[in-house]
Amino acid sequence: MKTFIVDSHCHLDFKVLQENIDDVLKRAELADVDLMVTISTKVREFDKIRVLAESHDNIFCTIGTHPHNADEEIDVTLDEIVEISKHPKVVGIGEAGLDYHYDNSSPKAQARGFRTHIAAARQTGLPLIIHARSADQDTADILTEETGKGAFPFVLHCFTAGQMLAETGLQLGGYISFSGVVTFKAADELREIARDVPHDRILIETDAPYLAPVPMRGRPNEPSYVRYTAEALAELRNTSLEKFAHETTDNFFRLFSKVPKPQAYFGNLPA
Repeated sequence: MKTFIVDSHCHLDFKVLQENIDDVLKRAELADVDLMVTISTKVREFDKIRVLAESHDNIFCTIGTHPHNADEEIDVTLDEIVEISKHPKVVGIGEAGLDYHYDNSSPKAQARGFRTHIAAARQTGLPLIIHARSADQDTADILTEETGKGAFPFVLHCFTAGQMLAETGLQLGGYISFSGVVTFKAADELREIARDVPHDRILIETDAPYLAPVPMRGRPNEPSYVRYTAEALAELRNTSLEKFAHETTDNFFRLFSKVPKPQAYFGNLPA
């Protein structure tokens, strides 16, 4: 049985990956990373990731405004996001959310953008990729309030928050995605959370080119390195890499239901 691994969140349009994209994709293939989602950070720069996704069968993309860019794209409308999401390669909304760690955009603009993207996820049925950093309570409050208006699919990406937000996200029907941060020496609390996430709600990602996992820390991250995260989480959760890869890949296709399952995936199904 072939191991089939998905990098559910990376930024292949960022220069350090874009300028070496052929080599990056070849290394991903050698590491059994068969599918990648390259994530939008600016709606008005969608064409950069669109071209990448259109050029490669195993790359898909999203549409959205990162909270760092919320002030810059305050005029992006729900209709604009929904219209772009009709592109066959667009499989998610975001990333959007709240980030109070840096002061790149005002909290008011971030919250407004977050709610607009939630509305887009609700309307399209595409999953919302949520960025939450140093904003646990406000993120939980908005998710709870907005879910009360109507459910929408979502994933808390590159999860580094606390137990409260993890529990809130799971209770509201969301998924939690872990990056190479779970391999860092000081991430004991995060590993405790990752150990207990239900097997049908967990995803993996790189967030490349950031946050390269051990043993690749200090290097630009890339999709092939998601295998190290998968190996670390499989060990943490007392399971095999093959089983964990199957679980997270199955979860990915359930959440990102617009992504067609390639033939290689069916070769990964247990007998």
